[in-house]
Amino acid sequence: MKKEISLAKANRLINSGALIMVTSCYKDKQNIITLAWNSPLSHNPPLLGISIAKTHLSSELIKKSKEFVVNVPSLDLLDKIVFCGTHHGHDIDKFKEAKLTAVKANRLVNTPLIKECIGHLECLLRDVKEAGDHILFIGEVISASVEESLFNDTWLVDKVKLAFHLGGSDFTSSNELVRVK
Repeated sequence: MKKEISLAKANRLINSGALIMVTSCYKDKQNIITLAWNSPLSHNPPLLGISIAKTHLSSELIKKSKEFVVNVPSLDLLDKIVFCGTHHGHDIDKFKEAKLTAVKANRLVNTPLIKECIGHLECLLRDVKEAGDHILFIGEVISASVEESLFNDTWLVDKVKLAFHLGGSDFTSSNELVRVK
């Protein structure tokens, strides 16, 4: 038997993708936002989409700078992931308060990477679409880097646990590889 759920929680049926921490900066202001709403969009060119509320500082910084970085954290950063997702960058310096390290990007972007994260996608902004109370930012990946010991064409889930948000205060992780032959 199935039950009906509220539309306010309907996204939780499909919202269990890996959490990311998106960095953005413009002039002397930088920010980190935690997102679950992200998706690959194209192989060629390599495009991805991230959805951010219109009112968030990150939306403003990405629009102005025309770039952003997707940082992939592991589950051991869960306290920092939650902190950056529940505090506003207008009020605090999330790098400082979450004790995360900003490091220079590998390519053309001025936006910093988060050193403690295990993967990074440096993106140039290619398009912006309004989507209700959010903005869909479409970025072209111009550089991708990953912790060598944790990735071999895919995440080595026996060595790293990615963080997934199920909704509210509920999280889970990757811990088993299932390969279909």
